[in-house]
Amino acid sequence: MKIKILLLSALILISCKKEIKTETSQVIKKDTTEITPKQEQKIEEKDTIVISKKHKINQIVCDLDGDGKNETVEIVRSTKSDKSGLRILYGNGKKIDYLGLGNTVLEQGFDEIDWAGIFEKVPKGEIVWNNVNDDGEIMGEEEIKEEDKIKLPNDGIFIHAEESCGGGIIYLKNGKYEWIQQE
Repeated sequence: MKIKILLLSALILISCKKEIKTETSQVIKKDTTEITPKQEQKIEEKDTIVISKKHKINQIVCDLDGDGKNETVEIVRSTKSDKSGLRILYGNGKKIDYLGLGNTVLEQGFDEIDWAGIFEKVPKGEIVWNNVNDDGEIMGEEEIKEEDKIKLPNDGIFIHAEESCGGGIIYLKNGKYEWIQQE
């Protein structure tokens, strides 16, 4: 009997070591039906968020808000929606933001980022621009007006499909996330 208990204990110990990092959080979604001033946000049921195993690189460190403390940006997956997204853990320890996970990412027409094969930091001060015009055509640098170029005020996040066109840069502007299309 003691051998069976020891074997069972060893099996539990081994399986616990293989678990991936998880956390339970309350995902806050905007209610897209009639929003009253008192009902700007509703709290959805609890969700479990896990680090993405699909992406080779699933974590970067960068200073998005310019406070000198690095944020940790991770590609994560929601077990509730089974969709991926970004978890942004702020360096000051006071804030965590989620993008994607079944919610539209910055009004770009996608709600997850499984397609992202490239996930990198874009350094502060880099000059970037949207390189797609209103008709969906890709524009060269010479076609971009100087006033349409943006010098990143802080680090940004570059996500892009690995072997095709499509992706962009996420950065903070006046405390709000912005998207720059990069084909």
